[in-house]
Amino acid sequence: MKRFKSARQLQRFVSVHDPIANLFHFPRNTLSSAQHRDLRNAAMQIWNKIACVAAA
Repeated sequence: MKRFKSARQLQRFVSVHDPIANLFHFPRNTLSSAQHRDLRNAAMQIWNKIACVAAA
């Protein structure tokens, strides 16, 4: 619980962090560079839609 004031604060952070972190985690040893770039681009498009960010 480093840097968290309470277990509740930690739980709130983890409940938001894990789904976002999982969106961007790919098994690097099984993907080619091109596949990794494609997956990262797809993840960023999904994240932009979730975060309501306009494409630049």
